[in-house]
Amino acid sequence: MSDFIYSPPPEAPRILYADHEILVVDKPAGLLSVPGRGEDRADCLINRLRGAYPTVLLVHRLDLDTSGVMIFGLTPHAQRHLGRQFEDRQTKKQYLARLWGHLEPKTGRVDLPLIVDWPNRPRQHVNHETGKPAQTDWRVLRHDPDGTTRVRLTPLTGRSHQLRVHMMELGHPILGDPLYATGPARDFPRLMLHAESLRIRHPDSNQTMTFSAPCPF
Repeated sequence: MSDFIYSPPPEAPRILYADHEILVVDKPAGLLSVPGRGEDRADCLINRLRGAYPTVLLVHRLDLDTSGVMIFGLTPHAQRHLGRQFEDRQTKKQYLARLWGHLEPKTGRVDLPLIVDWPNRPRQHVNHETGKPAQTDWRVLRHDPDGTTRVRLTPLTGRSHQLRVHMMELGHPILGDPLYATGPARDFPRLMLHAESLRIRHPDSNQTMTFSAPCPF
């Protein structure tokens, strides 16, 4: 968006867990995961972590506007091991979101292939010919009196903007989404999407570990 001005939050990211192989952080909304294009977008989560963790390596990303659990490798082995888990869908990610309108039924699955909407990038869109498979499970947690719905979302694949496009396609965009919400659904102080928990296998011990971060909205 041409009128977008990057103004990341000043507070330091909260460390959820750290050991000799991995670093788990609660990313605030409004902070890039990695540097963007241009000097004005150099401030990002991985650069803020480098001072205390100079060997930090990227494993996956969260959108600028999304908050919550993000994991980094501290060794090349950990980065490869965790990267394979994400690629092979061996991780389990759960998100909390607030949606426009009352989503029914209580549970369901969106199965719609996604690909970049090239003339309107970074937007993604559904394309049954060229899109990559994308599935998202939802569970309604509650319907709020203001006509919105709080849900838990479980992505079974990891496409760009997957949760945001899938909820829009259901007719219930995520509140505050600057790309996919319109009208009053867009008029919220932030994107109401939070990476609540992440389950992985530790790259050294192979032990299953789950990390979670409290939802700020």
